[in-house]
Amino acid sequence: MDFYLFQQINQFAGRWNYLDFLGIFLAKYFGYVLVFCLLIFLLVKFKKYWKMVFQALLSAILARFVIIEFIRWLWQRPRPFLENNINLLLTSDKPAFPSGHAAFFFALSTIVFLYFEKIYPRPKFWWGVGILFFIASFLICLSRIFVGLHWPADILAGAGIGILIACLIHKISKKVKKCP
Repeated sequence: MDFYLFQQINQFAGRWNYLDFLGIFLAKYFGYVLVFCLLIFLLVKFKKYWKMVFQALLSAILARFVIIEFIRWLWQRPRPFLENNINLLLTSDKPAFPSGHAAFFFALSTIVFLYFEKIYPRPKFWWGVGILFFIASFLICLSRIFVGLHWPADILAGAGIGILIACLIHKISKKVKKCP
């Protein structure tokens, strides 16, 4: 199933220059745009958003550079382009499973969504910010499959880890806030 889904997405790579450009941009550079958007919150209202930005970066760094690296140390799954003849647009020498990009950006998105959900308990315009972060994270991850860097299972595992770590960080910060 993993290989089948990979083929369904990767089959479009190398056909159209504009789609290849978009895929490479999303896979390699769009994450910087997402982090920049997160930092804009600090420029708008530092006092209101610094905790959200701190939690988002903490959860993303913990998910990507601690949990993901530990899992990769235990199990080194090769990237799709090492074992198969695929349409390759980008390369990497690190193991594929789980996706560090998925963990990082889904952790960011989860914190942003949970923060605005807490402030606005019923759906409001600002919930859309969290949803936009999730859409951007999804596009980054989909493009990582498109360019030939990840299997779909790598993305799912990374996204799950990122969301889980972000939920834990969010929950811990609520408990710490309640302590005298």
